[in-house]
Amino acid sequence: MDKVVRLICHPDTPARGVEGVEARVRVAAGQWVLDYAVAGARPLLPSPAAPQRTDGLWQTTCFELFIEDGTGDYSEFNFAPSMQWAAYRFSGYRQGMNDLPLSAPRVEPMEEGIRVTLDFPVENGARFGLSAVIEEVDGTKSCWALAHPPGKPDFHHPDCFALQVEAGDNS
Repeated sequence: MDKVVRLICHPDTPARGVEGVEARVRVAAGQWVLDYAVAGARPLLPSPAAPQRTDGLWQTTCFELFIEDGTGDYSEFNFAPSMQWAAYRFSGYRQGMNDLPLSAPRVEPMEEGIRVTLDFPVENGARFGLSAVIEEVDGTKSCWALAHPPGKPDFHHPDCFALQVEAGDNS
C-alpha cells in the first residue's frame, strides 16, 4: 500500500492558521512508513527529547495511528515531533488499555511534520485510522482525522478507522 490522504479538521476544533494535514502511508512486509505534513501556519513543536515511550503526547502536537484487527481489539500509536512515542492496546472501545510491547519506532522530525517508521505486522483486511492533534503557537488546538463521528472529537471511534490494509501489503 502506498496512499496519500488528507485529514479532515473536526468542526468543533477549527484551526486558525493550519490549512491542512496530509498523510502518506506505506505498508509493506509488516513495516509502516508514515509521513505527516502540516500546511499553513507552523504548529507548536515540542522541543526535541530522547526518543522514548512517553504518555500524554496528545496534549500538544501529536500524530496518531489506530489499527483494528477485526476482533474489536485495537492498537493506538502516538508520535510527537519531539521524537517521543507511545503505544497502547485496547480490548474494546476505550476499554482495557495496556501498554503495547513494541520495538521503538523511528520518529524523524521534518520541516512540515514527521516521518515514522514502525514495525507492526497486521492481517490483511485490518482497518486503520490516521489522526493528529495540532497545537498552534497561539495555543489553538485542532483535531484532524480521516473521518469523524458525530459529536466531539473521538479518534477511538470505529468511524475513524476508514482505511483498510490490502492483500499483499504484509508479504
